Amino acid sequence: MTWQSQQLPTDHPPVRSGKVAVLLVNLGTPEAPRAPEVKRYLGEFLSDRRVVEIPPIAWQPILRGIILNTRPAKSAKAYAKVWTEEGSPLAAITRAQAEAMAGALGEAVMVDWAMRYGAPSIPDRLAALKDAGCERILLAPLYPQYCAATTATVVDKANTWLAGERWQPSMRTLPPYHDDPLYIDALADDIERQLDGLDFTPELLLMSFHGMPARTLELGDPYHCHCQKTARLLEAKLGQSGVHPGLRFRTSFQSRFGRAKWLEPATDAVLMEEAGKGTRRLAVVAPGFSADCLETLEELAIEGRAQFVDAGGEQFAALSCLNTSNAGLAMLESLLRRELSGWI
Repeated sequence: MTWQSQQLPTDHPPVRSGKVAVLLVNLGTPEAPRAPEVKRYLGEFLSDRRVVEIPPIAWQPILRGIILNTRPAKSAKAYAKVWTEEGSPLAAITRAQAEAMAGALGEAVMVDWAMRYGAPSIPDRLAALKDAGCERILLAPLYPQYCAATTATVVDKANTWLAGERWQPSMRTLPPYHDDPLYIDALADDIERQLDGLDFTPELLLMSFHGMPARTLELGDPYHCHCQKTARLLEAKLGQSGVHPGLRFRTSFQSRFGRAKWLEPATDAVLMEEAGKGTRRLAVVAPGFSADCLETLEELAIEGRAQFVDAGGEQFAALSCLNTSNAGLAMLESLLRRELSGWI
């Protein structure tokens, strides 16, 4: 008698298996635009050794004694400016992206989503997928440019969960796609669509990426190089169309924090510099963000506008991220299908 023909014991627990899943992951968000929820979120985020590479014995007293007692109230006010009826924009958009991918990939693939910090957490969603019978999971950090503080910490969290599992599912990770033609084409198509919809013609398109301490570049993190390559390829692609002749391009880095030297030039400095030099019409886009969030909706669209106009600028537009645009969803589906090859 072969093992296949043997009957399971009557008291054997039911086992679900054989399914394939995708877990989309983005950075994270507080659960409400209030100081207590923001404090909890920032406490988790800023305690990650990948995010703040200062020894805990030196950093934690600063974090617990100063930052978490002063910054949450200020950040909560910023979150309140962009909060929607669906809650956090980042969470709502990531959920919508997951729902769209579930429809596109069909019944052969379960699609879920998680946040690296906050809820729903990576361990919770991985456990739910495993319980549903998923033996093969594609972990998809939605960061086009690789950075240890983003992509790597998602993988770290997933691997920590795996280490506690007796029966581990097989797992793949979506690679960075900063120079993938699918990504560059999607960005160019969506940016052109948005530029065509403006009621003015920008003189400059500012490509703003999230900043990182300059030390990360010196230590070998490829993030700065990935951002610069994305910017070069995007500029070349938009230039090929000839639709916006004379449009200038610049690259900058936003969201500086603390006193350390960060990647430059800084977005806020560039906005004021350009206005001071006579640039009157400017559009800004954030190619490194897969979904609109606090950094794009408040820091760029609200604060960035004020900085540009106060310095002498006249017309300003903050373009949306790919979000659930047709171009963005088509790109994401193609990337996922490629990484799922052999599984479906």
